[in-house]
Amino acid sequence: MSNVSGIALTPSASERVKYLMEKQGNPGLYLRVGVRGGGCSGFTYTLNLEPTPRENDIYFEIDGINIIVDPKSLSFIEGTTIDYRLNSLLSGGFAFQNPNAAKTCGCGSSFQPTDRELKAQTTK
Repeated sequence: MSNVSGIALTPSASERVKYLMEKQGNPGLYLRVGVRGGGCSGFTYTLNLEPTPRENDIYFEIDGINIIVDPKSLSFIEGTTIDYRLNSLLSGGFAFQNPNAAKTCGCGSSFQPTDRELKAQTTK
């Protein structure tokens, strides 16, 4: 597990993650940030709370939150800012501002990577 920084959390996202960890009864959980194939634009963002990192995870800490990302996901989301927005009492959630996204879907939970990022992944 290596320690680098490549993702930013806004204060509202950080506050929400800490709340969710508290609600789980374990402030020592790791926030896993990643992507997987799917969604309306090709890739979907994933956020999960996990008790331990995996062997090849990239690790960094922001505002007291331990963040883990698998290396392949990091190549698609490096430089991303994660925000938490509460639009109303009935809607809101985590939002991603990803400089590696050529386009995103209307809901903001999926994206299409730039050609440069996609080519970099297919040549590895």
